[in-house]
Amino acid sequence: MQAATEHLLPHPSAHLQGNTGSKSSAALCIACSASLETCVNGLFDTRFGIPGAGEARRCPQCGLEQLFPIPEAGDLKGLYERYYNFGGEQNTLYTRLRDWFFSSPLHRLWASLDGDISFYTCKGRGRLLDIGCNEGRGLKICASNGYEVEGLELNEKAAAVARRRGFVVHTATLEHFTPDNPFDVAVLSNVLEHSLDPVQMLHDIHLILRPGGQIWISCPNSRSWLRSWFGRYWINWHVPFHIVHFSPGTLEQILISAGFTGIEIRQITPSLWVAHSAIARMFARPGRPTRQLRNPLLVLGLMLLARLVFFPLLILGNRRGRGDCLIVTATADNSIAIDTRKCN
Repeated sequence: MQAATEHLLPHPSAHLQGNTGSKSSAALCIACSASLETCVNGLFDTRFGIPGAGEARRCPQCGLEQLFPIPEAGDLKGLYERYYNFGGEQNTLYTRLRDWFFSSPLHRLWASLDGDISFYTCKGRGRLLDIGCNEGRGLKICASNGYEVEGLELNEKAAAVARRRGFVVHTATLEHFTPDNPFDVAVLSNVLEHSLDPVQMLHDIHLILRPGGQIWISCPNSRSWLRSWFGRYWINWHVPFHIVHFSPGTLEQILISAGFTGIEIRQITPSLWVAHSAIARMFARPGRPTRQLRNPLLVLGLMLLARLVFFPLLILGNRRGRGDCLIVTATADNSIAIDTRKCN
């Protein structure tokens, strides 16, 4: 299982597009430029206690939901650097336990019960690019699963750590990234919702995949029952970092527009996300960091409660299309994809 801080670990991938933020202050859909309608208001940062409030707005034309107001790109960069980016934590009890867990058979057992939102149990072959690879934890796991891995990471401190571990990590933005050889797989693990321009991001990824290559995406589901249950305390509002909120339909639409076919979408509800939403509901207050999210005993207890006691509700939500996380695979172009993965 993921520890209490796992979902708070840095993932500065919102900047991979190099977006100028020209639409940030406009109440227009970032996918189709239609006017937006407010669907949820009174949102605030339930994790770090960043001051300010926001709302979610829905596009009546394409159905996409997004944060409003969206911070300007420069302000967003500062927020990532202050609150979210890799801080260089190494060789602590937490990191040692985390590394042990992900390399142990216990992780695969837990993933089979709880779901795998990071594609850590996918075995296969071929060239794999981890977009927003951070300090290389995912690269290490994917390499051990049989892939030839490279990373893309704009945080220089995190990229340097990954390179010291022996991995090739690029620091170019996606729009300026020109690999020598195309990739068989591109991974966006809880990254796409951070993008200021997700449509362009998917177009850019399509360009670096071989014909028939695959994209793997995990992201929160805007139709999640946890969102309805917890309201503005739903942990995946993640103001101001989650810019876009996808439903299965809207995510499929932008994948098709970017040239992807063979789209498969399934849903899971990770117990960690249930635990974090419950903790936010109990303890989060505007302008204050929710330190209980870093309490391992509290988080572990709630995770076990969710998985072992309330599992019928989790399964029912997934089957009714209201799971908390979308797990997506899609294929570049109309070519027949070589089966590069086997997820247990």
